[in-house]
Amino acid sequence: MSSSEPLAITEDLTIYNALEQKQLLLDALASSSELELNLAQVSEMDTAGLQLLVLLKMEAQRAGKCVRIVAHSQAVSSVIDFCNMATEFGDPLVIPAHEAS
Repeated sequence: MSSSEPLAITEDLTIYNALEQKQLLLDALASSSELELNLAQVSEMDTAGLQLLVLLKMEAQRAGKCVRIVAHSQAVSSVIDFCNMATEFGDPLVIPAHEAS
C-alpha cells in the first residue's frame, strides 16, 4: 500500500475480535505487495493481537511481500516492548507526540 494510505486499525487488537481482525489483515496483505499499518488508534492490545501481527509479518515474508507498522499507540508499543518483540518487527516504534510526554 505504498501508493495509498496506510491501513488504519481502529479496533482493539485483542482476543475478543482477533478472528475478524485476522481476516481483515490477511485480505489487505493479499491485495498489496506492500502493506503499511497505522496502529495509532488501537487502545488495547493483548497477546492475541501480537500473534496476529507476527502472523501477518510471517505471511508477508513467505509471499515475498513487505509489512510495515508506521504508527503505534501506547498500548501496541507496550505489548511489543513487554514481549521483547521490537526487533522481530524491524519497524521503529513511532508514538504520536501527544502520547510521548
